[in-house]
Amino acid sequence: MTTTTPARTEVELDLRLERKETLADGVVRLILKHPAGEPLPAWEPGAHIDLLLGPDLVRQYSLCGDPADRSVLQVAVLREVAGRGGSRHVHDALVEGDTVRVRGPRNHFALVDAPRYLFIAGGIGITPILPMISEAEQRGAHWRLIYGGRTRTTMAFAGQLAQTYPDRVELRPQDETGHLDLQTLLGTPQQDTAMYCCGPEPLLNAVEEACAGWPEGALHIERFVPKAREDDGPATAFEVELAQSGLTLTVPTDRSILEVVEEAGVDVLSSCQEGTCGSCETAVLAGEPDHRDSLLSERERAAGEVMFVCVSRSRSPRLVLDL
Repeated sequence: MTTTTPARTEVELDLRLERKETLADGVVRLILKHPAGEPLPAWEPGAHIDLLLGPDLVRQYSLCGDPADRSVLQVAVLREVAGRGGSRHVHDALVEGDTVRVRGPRNHFALVDAPRYLFIAGGIGITPILPMISEAEQRGAHWRLIYGGRTRTTMAFAGQLAQTYPDRVELRPQDETGHLDLQTLLGTPQQDTAMYCCGPEPLLNAVEEACAGWPEGALHIERFVPKAREDDGPATAFEVELAQSGLTLTVPTDRSILEVVEEAGVDVLSSCQEGTCGSCETAVLAGEPDHRDSLLSERERAAGEVMFVCVSRSRSPRLVLDL
């Protein structure tokens, strides 16, 4: 008998594209609404949703609107010239009135409580930062934003941010100010400060390096492309026991846990299959995961309580998963 055991249930809705507007060079905003006007799922700053744009075209975008406004969901999408087709579809194919299937929201970039925040955004990485800034304001926390981009015309929301928060927002267009001086900005660890960064991979890597001396857990980063990992060892075969389904399966060297589990008839929610979106998060009941995702902190990796089965493997001969 085939067993179907979803790892976790998420909302999946068909929404209407209420409005599509250009925010900056190469950036459009999608405003999505329930066709019957029903309230949309609650979310918190840092959350993202999946847009199911086609059978094999699922992309993740950060929510950039107001979490208190349950009438719409808003995302901003950069046209990725060298991308895989998702942003091109959004820019060229979607028109107002279209139905867009949405899954989520989910959040692996939540805003922690802190007396101070330092936000660094690069390009379209500003999108998850926007609701964080509003939340930090509501909390009465001190915050500062450094926002970089290629040119001012490519920096979505830049004018709005600079006008609303002239004393807290620093715009750094590369053609005017050059690259961000991260060593000066981050070289001295700042106590009681939560640092949030989102943007292109070179920026994220440079920020991680510059924050090496900061307190553990101070830096929070969100990626939408897999982090290059040089410490991944060779893939070895192992067994995976599915506690809910009562199955024990062998994961060979050339296949993922996700592939093997789904082939056995156990349904696991998944999206990116790259270890970046977080949809396939699965509880680990026993064994030692070999984490190969781009989401978990070092502390979370060491705890070994959850793993992302689309990319991660096992360091022990057997894993027991809550599936």
